[in-house]
Amino acid sequence: MSSVSTTHPTPGPSVLVIEDEKTLAGMIGAYLSRAGYQARVVHTGPEGVQAVRDQTPDVVIHDLGLPGLDGIEVCRQIRTFTDCYVIVVTARKDEIDTLIGLSVGADDYVTKPFSVRELVARVQTVLRRPRTGTSRAHRQEPVWVFGELHVDSVGQQVHLAGDPVALTPTERDLLMTLAERPTMAFSRRQLIDEVWGDDWVGDEHLVDVHIAHLRRKLGDDPDTARYISTVRGIGYRMGKG
Repeated sequence: MSSVSTTHPTPGPSVLVIEDEKTLAGMIGAYLSRAGYQARVVHTGPEGVQAVRDQTPDVVIHDLGLPGLDGIEVCRQIRTFTDCYVIVVTARKDEIDTLIGLSVGADDYVTKPFSVRELVARVQTVLRRPRTGTSRAHRQEPVWVFGELHVDSVGQQVHLAGDPVALTPTERDLLMTLAERPTMAFSRRQLIDEVWGDDWVGDEHLVDVHIAHLRRKLGDDPDTARYISTVRGIGYRMGKG
């Protein structure tokens, strides 16, 4: 009697959902599982931070209003040990809350009420971003140099005065995009198309938040703009260093 071999599908990327509304959390987890992701759900801030340490997910989705630790502190803590993608979910209408969430390292945000399908689409969008620099292979220079700033397009690393700079995936993708075409002035929409994808919908001013955070990490004063220049009426361009 011949044996029949069973082929098991390769597990998809892992997504951790940190949401205290259990019905909503279960719905998000179910949609993610049906879309092929390995989804895990926890309900408090401390549980979320520990789960990120234990599970090393590819994407974290978390609410701003969490028990135990609020979402801002959750994001701040996990950014000390992982560069996974972070999507913030918030019911707060105050734009300041969203901007603060992004400034501590979130990559994207969704405001309640939202479609769970939209949230799954955001996960798909961040995971489509190139992480190995293969889209930039046509550039001959493996390292782009702007004064003391060295941007390694192959190794996806950034060094300033010889020291490594810890960037989130979004910050790194923005810097790589600017560095790849250093003479080009990018509009916010062009940067969104390059980094978030041309199907992304939302407030384009989130680019400004990530640029401000990137400048802070590079020690770059907007007035002198050694590394990232503001082009009035257009957007941003790489500085000369």
